[in-house]
Amino acid sequence: MWDKVQETVQYLKEKGISNPAFGIVLGTGLGNLANDIKAHVRISYEEIPHFPVSTVKGHQGELIYGELGGKLVLAMRGRFHYYEGYDIQQVVFPIRVMKYLGIEKLIVSNASGGVNPDFSVGDIMLISDHINFMPEHPLRGPNDERFGPRFVDMHEPYSLDMIASMESVAEKLDIPVQKGVYLALQGPTFETPAEYVMVKVVGADTVGMSTVPEVIVAKHMGMTCAGISVITDLGVEGQVVEVSHEEVQEVAKIAEKTVCKLVTEFIAVN
Repeated sequence: MWDKVQETVQYLKEKGISNPAFGIVLGTGLGNLANDIKAHVRISYEEIPHFPVSTVKGHQGELIYGELGGKLVLAMRGRFHYYEGYDIQQVVFPIRVMKYLGIEKLIVSNASGGVNPDFSVGDIMLISDHINFMPEHPLRGPNDERFGPRFVDMHEPYSLDMIASMESVAEKLDIPVQKGVYLALQGPTFETPAEYVMVKVVGADTVGMSTVPEVIVAKHMGMTCAGISVITDLGVEGQVVEVSHEEVQEVAKIAEKTVCKLVTEFIAVN
């Protein structure tokens, strides 16, 4: 893994990617945030050594390096999911690469199903914590100390300072935001009514199929993280209805401009 990461990092440096301040993972329906980046370099995942290729509609599969909010950023336009058939190390590989390109701050985004009755479809939630219900752990197996310690402290997976700053930016821009806990399941099925109840019982506010492995690996390497989740459907008792991936994408697309303003201003002041 170490050698593969270093080979990929070297390739990207030779393409002109150097010391971005932020890494950004753009999730389902949020890929068009990349259009606001003043791009210096665009590279298809297919061209990058050791990178998987996203197979999910709405995940374009492109790495974009450029300026956003006056800072240099590196954005993943599309991520990799465990349910696509990749092993967990492939899922988190790009986060390893981001770290060794000099990135210390990571922003992750996703679409999720809300189980908090105070949430509505289209809400933007700042992730305050997560629960890992994925069937695999990205740090299972021998630990390479060059990446990080064997046992990783997770008392603050999402930076309290970054959350406070994002809340301040949201207030300044008059953008309503929720805050809550995200639970990750394997997917690719959407949750049954009973599973939505389980998610709420164990203490989460939303449920999705990504993000958590990426944040675990980021913390393993000492990165600070912020997470944004767009509530695209509800799993609240009495409100569970049929949902499709296309509908999830559509809701995320509606929230996209607002999320973009929030992220751009957040980067500008951090």
